[in-house]
Amino acid sequence: MSTTPTAVWYTRCPAPTPLSLAVQLGWIDKSFAAHGVGVTSIRDSADPAVRDSHYTHALDWSFRQGGNIPPIWARSGGRETRIVGITRTDEFQAILALPSSGIASGERLKGRRIGIPRKPAGPIVDFQRITATKGIVSALSLAGLTAQDVELVYIDTNRAPLLPGLHQSGGDSYHGLNRRYPYGDELLALARGEIDAFFVKGAEGLVLASQFGATIVSDFGFHPDAKIRINNGTPRPLTVDPLFLEERPDLVADLVETVARVGDWAQAHPDDAVRFIAREIGVSEQAIWAANGPDVHRHLRLTLDEEEVAALAHFKDFLLEWGFIPADFDAAAWIDPRPLEAARRLQAA
Repeated sequence: MSTTPTAVWYTRCPAPTPLSLAVQLGWIDKSFAAHGVGVTSIRDSADPAVRDSHYTHALDWSFRQGGNIPPIWARSGGRETRIVGITRTDEFQAILALPSSGIASGERLKGRRIGIPRKPAGPIVDFQRITATKGIVSALSLAGLTAQDVELVYIDTNRAPLLPGLHQSGGDSYHGLNRRYPYGDELLALARGEIDAFFVKGAEGLVLASQFGATIVSDFGFHPDAKIRINNGTPRPLTVDPLFLEERPDLVADLVETVARVGDWAQAHPDDAVRFIAREIGVSEQAIWAANGPDVHRHLRLTLDEEEVAALAHFKDFLLEWGFIPADFDAAAWIDPRPLEAARRLQAA
């Protein structure tokens, strides 16, 4: 007899994903409510151990879509999750420098100091450090350089409160502001003259570049070679824990069908789709169009295409080569196509 959970957990990154849109549209709640099951956000939990599951995927009865470094790291560490869908939405990726630096091209990075954020060692993967490293390696390769041709400067960061007194005051006066804007530590290091350049990505990175009038040294988020643009946000897998998939494959199929419907909805409602994405990330709609391209609403489809699986496998190999994950694994065996196949049957019916 199959188990019916009282609630399932979900989490998503602040990024363009069909899961994010499905949550905002109320479709996820409605889908599970039809089975008498509630849905709870991992990231909204007051328990730090629960929130860490956004990275570790440790919770049973949970699903996730977002950056691929945490799920790759968790799978490498032995968490037997399954990928049931993949979305590829390309985004702005670049190396920035100050105009006064004289660094106008990737070749000029030789011998320069490039900043990489680094968090203290802890129980979760330092995905920001890995993301920056991959972006820097990609940019250098386009200029015929390697990491040995530059000085990598690690910028130690922490998880200090957003603003002094924010948690004590309940945060009401901050109108829902609940996370740091990225790249602040790198920007300060650049301003202090401690580094010469750093990596950014996505709408937030593009907004930052515009705000301080940065020189875009290398821009490669839409490079034709997938191996160049692959990073934490490209592609984004939808993963579920093994108990969930084993005990209730029908619920997982319904989940996948619900998320997959977003692709068609977004194509029919491009302005609404971009509005939801902008709300999720905390930037303007114009920033989404600029950072993700004029066809961003056409790239929210859930697939398991061989090209996307190969992209994940390539990135997994990069993480292994650089020592960012503890062990190798078969990326193709990580995929379970059954829920997506069942979802397509549900859509056809």
